[in-house]
Amino acid sequence: METVENKGVIYEFGKFILDPHERILLVDGDPIHLPAKEFDTLLFLVENNGRALSKEEMMAAIWKDAFVEEANLAKQISLLRKLLDAGGEAFIETIPKHGYRFSADVLLRMPEEKDPVVIERKTVRRVAVEYEDQPAEPSPKPRLELPGDRRRAFRWIGLAGGALLVGILSAAAYWWFSARPPETAAAVKSVAVLPFRSVGDDDQYLRLGLTDALITKLGSLKKVVVRPTNAVGSYDIQNPLAAGRELGVEAVLHGTVQRLGEQIRVNLQLARVDDGALLWGGKFDEKFTDIFSVQDAISEQVARALQPDLTGEEAGRIAKRYTTNADAHHAYVRGRMFWNKRTGKDLKEAVVHFQEAIAKDPKYALAYAGLADTYSLLSDYNVARPDESYPKAKEAALKALDLDGELAEAHTSLAYANMYYYWDWGEVENRFRRATALNPNYATAHQWYSEYLAAMGRFDEALVEIRRAKEIDPLAPVLNAGEVWILYFARRYDEAIELGRKLAEIQPEFAEVHEYLKRSYDQKGMYREAITARQMRRKLAGYDPAETPALKSAASAQTPDDYWAKRLEQELEDEKREGAENFDMAEINAQLDNKDHAFEWLEKAYRDHDYLMIYLKVAPNLDPLRSDPRFVDILRRMGLNA
Repeated sequence: METVENKGVIYEFGKFILDPHERILLVDGDPIHLPAKEFDTLLFLVENNGRALSKEEMMAAIWKDAFVEEANLAKQISLLRKLLDAGGEAFIETIPKHGYRFSADVLLRMPEEKDPVVIERKTVRRVAVEYEDQPAEPSPKPRLELPGDRRRAFRWIGLAGGALLVGILSAAAYWWFSARPPETAAAVKSVAVLPFRSVGDDDQYLRLGLTDALITKLGSLKKVVVRPTNAVGSYDIQNPLAAGRELGVEAVLHGTVQRLGEQIRVNLQLARVDDGALLWGGKFDEKFTDIFSVQDAISEQVARALQPDLTGEEAGRIAKRYTTNADAHHAYVRGRMFWNKRTGKDLKEAVVHFQEAIAKDPKYALAYAGLADTYSLLSDYNVARPDESYPKAKEAALKALDLDGELAEAHTSLAYANMYYYWDWGEVENRFRRATALNPNYATAHQWYSEYLAAMGRFDEALVEIRRAKEIDPLAPVLNAGEVWILYFARRYDEAIELGRKLAEIQPEFAEVHEYLKRSYDQKGMYREAITARQMRRKLAGYDPAETPALKSAASAQTPDDYWAKRLEQELEDEKREGAENFDMAEINAQLDNKDHAFEWLEKAYRDHDYLMIYLKVAPNLDPLRSDPRFVDILRRMGLNA
């Protein structure tokens, strides 16, 4: 028990009593201590009961010495409504295009100063929370008005003898709303972390760096699907709920970041997509030099809101810091931005930024993993020879694992190099399994693992993995096309065509889906469609899409021999300008039953470690060669004859 003296005017309305001096709000006699701005907002409304207050007037009164956005006021109003409406009445009216009005019968009391108040201590769990950018507020419920001044009912009554209970407890927001979010937010099974919005001068790499760090940390959650960085980067952060609907998630985490000299301020809110309900929110103020503490605090609170039963392993990964050098982190984020663009020029730029990150922090394992992934793709995108790029990729991946053996990205990077260049199949599968266990939300690991499984002929398992990747990032064209690719190798051509056509309609600029469609059309004898798809892929990939006589003849071919003969004629012509695609040439010759030529091209593909060689065991166009001892020998040399 504790004794406090009553002083000043006290306001009473409905089930609530507001004590301006003690800065206490009581609900049915239970004391709640509101945070400063929520209390100031409520007090200003009550003091001006019945009067229409403009937003500008309220902001000037509540934030006297600071310039704030209108959303901050909406935040306070929304939170107060959630608290006050729980009392069974609607007190705060919205005046369209103007502001707000407090509409209640308010009773003023003047307590006697000498009468003590006995306070029973209560305990309420605290959760730091503030909200901004609230959704549209509901219209107030109808209220009964007493005779007399229907907007203002002040009655002065002297308080004799007794005392009102006042006390010191947690903020109302901390108790009424935030004490419950773990139960509400815990029902969320998918979330998108949208790029933070800058307040003031735009610091792109700061806000994107925070976003990427949060996504990386939350990726450790096993019960929640978190959209990857490349999935959210292009979305309109001014309309988070619409972005969430398009991304197919149940909730979005969004907010603002502001740098004020050496301080950084981050405001966040977690909102349910279907109705805009706020599930959690937080405000963080730290020194800019301690940006990693901000990341840690945000990640830990969001993770526990989404998944209250965090395991010790998950909590450890969320708390993990990959670097303590802010410049290195920003360089890494820039590297991933360019890596995700998937062009030869951008991949070269990514190498520069990853190397910069490593130079600033030689122990930054994530930067080595990013560098490894980039070197691997340099070969896939014909920017570098496989024998030049893949050894560098493997070296960087091994360095990342030496620094951090629990890094899912590094296991994935090493698995990819071992799969496409070193053909170390057992090691490949072990690495992919380890990566997906460490970070179940790493879509790239599931995608590349599906490619391995397809190459091994394990198509059902491959489809499980690529669909898991699509669940994580459902709009990524490379993942949707990946399923088309697997269906093609599984000889499920009709399904591949149906899915490929849908993707080509939705994302017509993605080149590779046209390549996968072409292959399925080939197998179905749909030659005109196959040539159309071939030309579209060449156009989108930056090659000459001119329609030659050979291609016209191929498109109108009536037999497989005629079609493949014209295809060979065209490929030989293209070889003079662009160089040969060894594996493709082997496939065409195999379809024409030119077995000797087919094996000449296959040997070149084997020597150069062409990326398609991993599909030797399952490629449909090579079926005419499978009974030949030379084919069996190549499978043996690649370790694929099991």
